[in-house]
Amino acid sequence: MKRLRLSSATRPLADYVADLRNDTVVLTEGNRAVAALIPLRNVDREALTVSQHPEFLDLIARSRAEFAAGHVISLSEMKRRVLPKRSPNKRMQPTARRARRG
Repeated sequence: MKRLRLSSATRPLADYVADLRNDTVVLTEGNRAVAALIPLRNVDREALTVSQHPEFLDLIARSRAEFAAGHVISLSEMKRRVLPKRSPNKRMQPTARRARRG
């Protein structure tokens, strides 16, 4: 990871992006990180977009708060609530044996 003070950036940020390769460049003001330039090679852009969406971030925050408050359920309860109801399995009938040739 590289650090770049915004006050010492002498080229357009697009030039720094072109030089990224596999490194991340953290942009700083003083000693505080304010942004990052991250290469998107081998990154699922849809997942990246969703992970930054305000509604998704709110959902994650609410879920973490519920967990911290002890509002949890078991895996079996989760399956009962989420998975569709299944009808009883019908046993498969054995196949008829072919008559032996004599």
